[in-house]
Amino acid sequence: MTDPQSILEQARRGAAPPNWRLYTKKRGKLSGLLHGSSHDPDPLLVITPDGTVEYRDDRTPPGVVRFDDLVGVELQVRGQSFSDSSTVNISVWLDLHGRDGGKAKWRPSSFGNDLQAIQGFLEAYGAHKALRGG
Repeated sequence: MTDPQSILEQARRGAAPPNWRLYTKKRGKLSGLLHGSSHDPDPLLVITPDGTVEYRDDRTPPGVVRFDDLVGVELQVRGQSFSDSSTVNISVWLDLHGRDGGKAKWRPSSFGNDLQAIQGFLEAYGAHKALRGG
């Protein structure tokens, strides 16, 4: 995988290859002010054929997942409801199983339960695994 900062810069310039998926959202003025990030670029998640890079703010290093470091990914879903409501709150994340035996919970930090981003991750990881005979 290319350097994470280079991937983010290329995506921000609009020069991302067609096989990259980009997810972004406008940083809210109030949220940016409260978190001291009002002048930072908007959050950005880039999914490439080799992994993911996520920019949250200038104070936090980019979140990086390299598909070559994984042996498996499991979709996790949890629903929660209250007895006085017919509404169910759903939480979705991925359990990432590393080659080193470790396990990590992944959810795009700036995009919460964005199902399209999670679907994009699963599709890219599946393609990566298929192309590399994994």
